[in-house]
Amino acid sequence: MADINKINDESLENVTGGVKRIVQNDAVNYANVRSGAGLKYDVEYKVYNGTAVYTTGKVKYADGYDWYQLDDGCWISGSLIGY
Repeated sequence: MADINKINDESLENVTGGVKRIVQNDAVNYANVRSGAGLKYDVEYKVYNGTAVYTTGKVKYADGYDWYQLDDGCWISGSLIGY
């Protein structure tokens, strides 16, 4: 599992194990995958709806979103993935 560190003085909560999830974005047909857990981080790439992604952990941040770390170390908003 990738090292999950405290980012910008935000506390880590609800760290859980990984699982296969499916990208589901109702607004557009893709989800942005970011370099860190938050909207302020750069978009590394996009993943299209219906694509399976594999998470390694979950962190909830002060921005109000659950962010899941992917197996490649990048992050995706929990609002854009389902089971």
